Amino acid sequence: MSYYYKYNFVSPEPLYATVKEELKSYFDTGAVDDLLFPTYLDKCLKKLGRTTYVISEQVLFIEDFEARLPDNFHAVREAWMCASIPGNPYPAASSFYSQAANATTIQISPLTIGGTPCNNPECQHPSCDGTCMPTLVQAVYKTNNEIARSYRHSYLLKPGNISTRKQCDVNYRSDWNNFAPPVREFTPGSASYDSFDIRDNKFVTNFRNGVVHLLFYATEYDDIGNQLVPDNYRIAEFVEAFIKFKVFEILTNQTNDETFNQLQQKLAYYKQEYNEKYIEAEIEIKKQTPWEKQRRIKKDLNRFNMYELPNRTNRYGSRRRRNN
Repeated sequence: MSYYYKYNFVSPEPLYATVKEELKSYFDTGAVDDLLFPTYLDKCLKKLGRTTYVISEQVLFIEDFEARLPDNFHAVREAWMCASIPGNPYPAASSFYSQAANATTIQISPLTIGGTPCNNPECQHPSCDGTCMPTLVQAVYKTNNEIARSYRHSYLLKPGNISTRKQCDVNYRSDWNNFAPPVREFTPGSASYDSFDIRDNKFVTNFRNGVVHLLFYATEYDDIGNQLVPDNYRIAEFVEAFIKFKVFEILTNQTNDETFNQLQQKLAYYKQEYNEKYIEAEIEIKKQTPWEKQRRIKKDLNRFNMYELPNRTNRYGSRRRRNN
């Protein structure tokens, strides 16, 4: 699995409040409003790239060559095919309570387990069916899920095109020798045997059943529906400058107390401001973290090890060693 740096994400409400307070006169008179602020924020994050999105992970259980993607899915970062290892699953730490029963639920009152009534220990009657127990107005069901822990990463799936139809046939798999490498490089209707495709909010693969560990870029929101932004000073400054620029762009396209030249000067100022902030934010997200610097240094030290003579015991006056 690759290494990556995860930002802390915060609500953009402080940024919105700062813009509205600094341009208070325009908002108080009703010349502009904050209706398009979420749209402007989305444009800023898309311009900076996927670095500004939350990196999340999810286990997908493939059934009939596909699995449903999470609701907050934006783009794939890594998709690992997982191999099964013999082992028992473990119960989840939390329980789900509902009024609908299924095969994995226990009815709390009246007490039934798997649809079988549980005898009342106080009744001591062999034919007791549990109806003598105190009942509630509405039955409550407790659901305990099981989590599989017997999986490991097998290989990394590659993005590709998979041409499939609903309930499609896969008879070509019975003739493995004609379609498997090296006789033939690609499988029918797909890029390769280890490829995946994203279509109709589904994760489509070349294998019928399996488990995929998905690392993906996600869109997260706060309690009031605002998309979260990275807790980074340069990125916050860029978002703030861009929103101010868009506010004055709106003002120049409508009737206002100020002259057109005054608004044009402010518009040009904030356009230059947000371009400068964008460059600073772009440099910020491309900086190496301390861990990346360490890995780069070790890689540079080891890049010429293969050219060392086998009987060489020292280099530049010191003993030869692997720098890791």
